[in-house]
Amino acid sequence: MYKKIAPMAAELHSSVWILAAWIVGGIITLFGALSNAEVAGLLADTGGEFVYLKKIYNRFFAFLYGWSLFTVIQTATISSLAYIFAQSLNSIVHLPEVLPSLQHFSIGGVFLPFQDFNVKLTAILLILLLTGLNITGLKTGAGASRAVMFTVFAGLFLIVFFGLTSGNARPDDFMKFNELAAGTVSLSSFFTAMLGAFWAYQGWVSVGFIGGEVKDAKRTLPKGIVIGTLLVISIYLLVNVTYLTLLSIPQLEQIHAAGNQIAAVEAVRSFWGTSGVLFISLLILITTLGCTNASILTGARPYYAMAREKLFFSGIGKLNKTNVPGNSLLWQGIWASILVLSGTFDQLTDMIIFAVFIFYGATTLGVFILRRKMPDAHRPYKVWGYPVVPAIFILFCIGLFVNTIVARPREAAIGMILILLGIPVYYFLNKKYSKIEEKSQ
Repeated sequence: MYKKIAPMAAELHSSVWILAAWIVGGIITLFGALSNAEVAGLLADTGGEFVYLKKIYNRFFAFLYGWSLFTVIQTATISSLAYIFAQSLNSIVHLPEVLPSLQHFSIGGVFLPFQDFNVKLTAILLILLLTGLNITGLKTGAGASRAVMFTVFAGLFLIVFFGLTSGNARPDDFMKFNELAAGTVSLSSFFTAMLGAFWAYQGWVSVGFIGGEVKDAKRTLPKGIVIGTLLVISIYLLVNVTYLTLLSIPQLEQIHAAGNQIAAVEAVRSFWGTSGVLFISLLILITTLGCTNASILTGARPYYAMAREKLFFSGIGKLNKTNVPGNSLLWQGIWASILVLSGTFDQLTDMIIFAVFIFYGATTLGVFILRRKMPDAHRPYKVWGYPVVPAIFILFCIGLFVNTIVARPREAAIGMILILLGIPVYYFLNKKYSKIEEKSQ
């Protein structure tokens, strides 16, 4: 919500098309949430996404999802959140250059690990610090999470209120609806721009996971999903309308080209000056710090659970003296730190969305599979608009997958390589555990 409008502007070059991407992305998100809620309602007693995929498909596909969480989805989320924290800190104190002579050093002409190394090093230090604190068993508690959420909404409200009432002249390119019919935006560009919207909407899949625990789920669950998703869409639209009334498309494109600027910071600078930059930077620091810590804390649990089921390396499935999965946290932190060096914030988030929508689509396909495999099973909630709604979401996931390969080949290639590396790992683990079982008999 703080950064993604800049790459969307660079892709679409139009404020109207940017808002259209947020709206369409929100509708697709709603379709996915409604579809996945049926699976969650049916299999709610057995756990989360990992177990859903094991039930729908098999242990191998469930492992591949868990492996992808470790190699791409969860760890890159931690990396990208830490990246925003470091960029925001840089807006306040201007981090000193680190190894500037290596800025253009590349690995195979693909990776630039030392580009903006001052920001990347700060992000890595944050990841390792929070990982260490979590290994010691430090608990932040639900109160801290609520405080972070309240801070986010309060900050966004202030940006919207003061931004829309600041009296700043609107850019000449603001909301020209004739651009919708001008034919200047291709379907591929629109799909690519929506990667930014989907990053902001991330987390929607968890809405349906409580399907089996909700009273009168048939009425309450879809209503909660629709209201919640529409509320989030409305908030993001308001925030982005505010950005677009304060910054022109060329300004947003320049912010994107700069690499280490944040659109929200520049928007607030336009009406509050230097003090506004301090305010929004502190807000981003607080929220990304909380979100990074929460992602580190929760992210290590699936790998721990997988190891306990002999679907991951055995050392990951051990608790330390403070009764937390220390090894799981440690390896997650190390890999997330390496991912920081692999690219920019936008490259990391595009890689996440590419990978995660493969499994979102697979879970939604489970709606059709489970209706054939378990036709008489009790379903507390059935997806609205079946079979059209889940079919549209699956087709969209396929479209997003193909378009990302074409438009973002680097991110798609890295994501696919990391996911497919799980195949030999799965067979290695199977062979290893089979030998252990043979010896114990």
